[in-house]
Amino acid sequence: MSTLDYGIVIVYLMAMIGIGVYFQRKASGSIESYFLGKRGMPWWALGASGMSSNMDISGTMINTAFIFALGASGFFIEIRGGVTLIMAFLMIFQGKWNRRALVMTLAEWMHFRFGKGKQGDAARLIAAFSIIIVTIAMITYFAIGSGKFVAEFLGIPPLFGLEPQFWAATLMIALAMIYTVASGLYGVVWTDVFQGILIFGTIIFICALSFFSFNLPEVFQISVPLREGGFIALDTTRDAWTSMLPSWNLDMPAESAYSIYNLFGIAILFYLIKVIIEGSGGTSQYMIQRFFASRSDRESGLLSLFWTFLLAFRWPFIAAIAIMGVVLGTQQGVIQDPETVLPVVINQLVPIGIKGLLVAGLMAAAMSTFDSTVNAGAAYWVKDIYQTYINPKASEKQLLRHSRWSSVIIVILGLAFMLVIKNINEIWGWITSSLGAGLLIPTLARWYWWRMNGYGFAAGTVAGMTAAVLQRIFLPEIPEYYAFTIATVSSLIGMIIGTYVSKPTDEQTLFEFYKRTRPFGFWKPVRKKIAAETMDKINKENRRDILSTFFAVPWQVVLFLTGMSVILKRWDQFLWLGLILIILSVGLYFNWFRHLSKEVEVE
Repeated sequence: MSTLDYGIVIVYLMAMIGIGVYFQRKASGSIESYFLGKRGMPWWALGASGMSSNMDISGTMINTAFIFALGASGFFIEIRGGVTLIMAFLMIFQGKWNRRALVMTLAEWMHFRFGKGKQGDAARLIAAFSIIIVTIAMITYFAIGSGKFVAEFLGIPPLFGLEPQFWAATLMIALAMIYTVASGLYGVVWTDVFQGILIFGTIIFICALSFFSFNLPEVFQISVPLREGGFIALDTTRDAWTSMLPSWNLDMPAESAYSIYNLFGIAILFYLIKVIIEGSGGTSQYMIQRFFASRSDRESGLLSLFWTFLLAFRWPFIAAIAIMGVVLGTQQGVIQDPETVLPVVINQLVPIGIKGLLVAGLMAAAMSTFDSTVNAGAAYWVKDIYQTYINPKASEKQLLRHSRWSSVIIVILGLAFMLVIKNINEIWGWITSSLGAGLLIPTLARWYWWRMNGYGFAAGTVAGMTAAVLQRIFLPEIPEYYAFTIATVSSLIGMIIGTYVSKPTDEQTLFEFYKRTRPFGFWKPVRKKIAAETMDKINKENRRDILSTFFAVPWQVVLFLTGMSVILKRWDQFLWLGLILIILSVGLYFNWFRHLSKEVEVE
């Protein structure tokens, strides 16, 4: 980069630190201020912050790799996590259900659902430890991607036998930690808003640059990684590469690492099933923290709608980078590693000055994901383990000190695991389809099955995550859907055994949970205690939410694809995608949006 580019990046980094220090006093009042911003931040700021947090470098690099290697069809692989399709469920019902609990963390929520006795304690402790483990894995994933990206531009040499990517990631995380540790969620959200503006500006520039200055040839080459290392170049055509109608089978060479997606139709169906389970069960970490911090049911809906709308701009940006990577390959030889397309394109095709803004914008994306993940993960140690079980009489000063130190320790552990995992897709696939899958079934059943208790949640989670770790050790090369099946079946068996060998949750606890949350599902023993008139209102709300979800899931997919079709210049696809988008938007408005402020009160 030029001196001007470096100057822009340095000014940006100083601004981030300045914002964090400015909000330090606000965050230092209590841990509720530190982790939830006193539930007083506006919905649009929480939504913009969520978008920035989802725009991580690692995800952008792997998503770009799939579009570059597979064309527009690569989008459908990232239904597994990169499309963030869980937002449709959060927007319609999961966001407001979580907000109604008035808790700080998902682990604290376990006391709300299962009571404060031994079974509630078991669920809370297991939830806290499991989410901390997932948080550490996520930091490793983010560190690998951001390290690859930043090392491309800063020219960091190998030091003490460690690769440049490690030191680049360490630098990024250290800078993000300064304002995260200082100001908690206040600093996270408002730096994310600032970063979001920068990210949005870079997206618009790259999309315009690609649209007006780069045209795909009729025939060109792409590259895919091999299982045993190295890469292979493959021929494709513009029409095939830009087609958004996925084929049932891919034709990747058997020796390719992407050959695991050759049964493409089955893979997409698997990812859809996974997302439906995941979305219906809710989420944890930084995503759900935004909903715990929201002020009302209406604002939880608005923030997720705004969040999803802003995320839609990510996919045209990814498509634009992939197009530029293909064109660059026709000029000087195909880019071998698809996961390096993003930094290579920026390094070689973006002009001086703009390059600095773009690098700063993508560093902003990485740092916003780091800060959100770390802040949310630390809450589980402080609120659910230290304050609840180790030192219940801890002062706010002690709690804030633990908040900051636990943030640092979680990051150190995440960086340590970076030393043994090198591939972005490798760690992302394991997190989404195996480790995270160990949580899916208990996380789903807790909302819809009255008989499930805290011991069932704890046993199911331990069984699922243990199976995920063992699979990683002994069967690391199996396809993602097999890994997912191993983790979820183990979790299901553990949950059922744990539930039925112990007593049901206390009736009064179940009633208090249901009357505030009002979920649909198998709640007959509780529902019969509520007045018929009130139950009629609850049933109407539930029916609207279920129907609205059938609009929201395809609406989000079509919204993202519509933006991509413009950058790909596929106007035939743009017309029918636009028509479907309008129809789904009208359905969402009448069935969901206009009912946002109507809450059912249960006395």
